This record gives sequence, structure tokens and C-alpha cells, in this order.
Amino acid sequence: MVFFGTSALRRTLRQYVAHYNAERNHQGIDNQLIAPRHPVGSPAGRIVRRERLGGMLSYYFRRAA
Repeated sequence: MVFFGTSALRRTLRQYVAHYNAERNHQGIDNQLIAPRHPVGSPAGRIVRRERLGGMLSYYFRRAA
């Protein structure tokens, strides 16, 4: 990635940290999310993809039925 200015770098780092802490599964903690924003493990509902950083990071979750 090429950053044009400190504001672009800060925005990218904020997005990455948010994904890392709240959306990415963590292998060291039994593959669980540290701070899940949505209920995890529900079999009902439509699967939705959230993209960060122009699609470089993706997070999938189920919408409430």
C-alpha cells in the first residue's frame, strides 16, 4: 500500500485495529472473537460480508432473522 499523507495512514491503521480486535478470529483464544459486535453462532439469518480497506479485509456475519 502507498499512503499519501499521515491522515491516510492513520485511517488505515484505525480500520486494521478495529478489524483485528473485533472481527478477526484469534487462534490463541480458541478461535473466538475478542470483542464480538454481533451474536456469534446463530444458524438463522442471512450471511453478510463487511469489507474494510477496499476489500482487503473481510468479515462475515449473520443478520438477525
